[in-house]
Amino acid sequence: MTDLNRLPEGLPVPTDDGAAAHLPGPSLPALSLEGTDGHRVDLGGLGAGRTVFYVYPLTGRPGTDLPDGWEVIPGARGCTSEACDFRDHFVDLQAAGADAVYGLSSQDVAYQTEVVERLGLPFAMLSDEGFQLADALDLPTFVAPGAGRLYSRLTLIVRAGRIEYVFYPIFPPNTHAQQVLTWLRQHPLDSSDL
Repeated sequence: MTDLNRLPEGLPVPTDDGAAAHLPGPSLPALSLEGTDGHRVDLGGLGAGRTVFYVYPLTGRPGTDLPDGWEVIPGARGCTSEACDFRDHFVDLQAAGADAVYGLSSQDVAYQTEVVERLGLPFAMLSDEGFQLADALDLPTFVAPGAGRLYSRLTLIVRAGRIEYVFYPIFPPNTHAQQVLTWLRQHPLDSSDL
């Protein structure tokens, strides 16, 4: 049985294929996505502060097989450990200037809710089953055998509704929240930015 909390050795490292190079600068579209906390989030109306969206392909469940070949797809494996890293550094991310943190995938809300409860996540996951955000911003996606279209792993730092910074590709995912935290600390907002 696969241990979803640990990354196996020898995973292929994703390379930068340029699929996110166009992302810094644009505003988020006026899309409303359902969250695991029972609220919808209006991406076009986030306010003046900073929001962190970590976008991931597919969170595994104990006792459920991952898609065939999952561990050989660069950047696919590690969604659970990434979520745990954001959980473990959530308070630090807030202290460093993140007004909100969201996980975002194409999995449905019921599936994501189980993940939030099982992992004890202090933030909501957002469901984009129809890939509305991917299509609006031309976000990178890929197709996995038996799983269909999935989001490629990336993180958007959004400030005052505009994409300020993008992490892509991401590796290793199990320490990615710490990379985001370092970036936030190196780029603090002052009161005139709010």
